[in-house]
Formats: sequence, structure tokens, C-alpha cells
Amino acid sequence: MPEEVVNYIIGYGYLAIFILVFLQEIGMPNPFPNELLLIFSGYLSFKGFIFLPIALLTAVSADFIGTNILYFLFFKAGTVIIRKKPKWIPLSSGAIDRLTVKLSKGGKLNMFIFRLTPFTRGYTSVIAGLLHVKPKIFLPIALFSSTTWAAVYILAGYLIGPYWDLFLRHIDRFKFIMLATLVTILCVMLIVYFLRKKRTIRTNTCS
Repeated sequence: MPEEVVNYIIGYGYLAIFILVFLQEIGMPNPFPNELLLIFSGYLSFKGFIFLPIALLTAVSADFIGTNILYFLFFKAGTVIIRKKPKWIPLSSGAIDRLTVKLSKGGKLNMFIFRLTPFTRGYTSVIAGLLHVKPKIFLPIALFSSTTWAAVYILAGYLIGPYWDLFLRHIDRFKFIMLATLVTILCVMLIVYFLRKKRTIRTNTCS
């Protein structure tokens, strides 16, 4: 991360974490991904600059509030927004349509998976709003995914703490490991989903 950003986070602590996570969640571009911010927050917790539970609560709150602003915005005025296609939406209409189809077919599981996946997590809220997914369905998924997402990266930064210099020297390799881990988790979840679906179809056929 840029040195001035590092100093900003160290200087303003929880407020900096909240603002940076929130802004990126509502679509404002940041010079670095939130995942790296959370890992660094975990490291600061390890060093004693901030308190781990409060850092986690701050990140979850910022992500949850930001994602719900997008969700309710598109829930209420999604058709108008998409028709005018603001410049801050970097996805083409075709890409939005494809994600909409995938989210519609996969239901809650796909919604949760996309909320954990970089590059699609923010747009999951947009598409859920466009599809008019009921708040009683979306809000629990948003909260659970926000908590899971923040906890994984902040705890990773905390555990990496003693090896921070080594982590910085091999950060490109670490990004690959994190991506491979995420892909593995998603594959396992998809396998479980299809096995359950197959079992349901078999049960319905037998009955």
C-alpha cells in the first residue's frame, strides 16, 4: 500500500478502516483492494495499535452498511439507474445480465458465494436489488458474508503478524495462495450444493 495510506490507517485507526471499506463497497475506487486493507488491519492488531474485535466489528459494519445502501438503492430505482448506466458501473449490461442469471439459478448459495468473491461481491448487492430479493432473505446473507469475509482476512493478517517481513517479500505468492484457497472453498461449496440438489431430485423421483 502507498506509504501515505499506511500512515492514514495507523493515525486514524478504526475510522480509517471504516471509511476505506465503506467507500470501496459502494463502488468508489481505492488504490488497493479491501482484502489487503483487512490483512494490514490484522497485522496492526497483532502489533497492538488497534484491538482485534473492534477492528473486526468496524470492517463488518462498514461492509454491511455499504452493501445495503447499494441493495436498497437498486431495489427501489434499479431499472432507472441501469437504463442511464452511470460511469461508476464498470460492468456492461451483458455482464450484469449474466450475473443476474447465475444469481437467479443458484439462489441463496450463489448469493453468498458471490458476496465472498472479489470483483463480484459488490455487484451481488446490485443484482439482488434488481431482482427484488426480499430484505428478509438478503440481509442475513449480507451480514453472514460480511462477517465471514472480514474475519478471514483480518485473522489472516493477525496470524501473519510474526512473519510480516516474509509476507511482504512473497506477497505475490501469497495472493496466489489466497486465490487458490478461495477457489477450493468455492468448489467444495458447489459440490455440496449439486450433491444436495441431486439427492432432492432423486427423492422427488422415488416419491
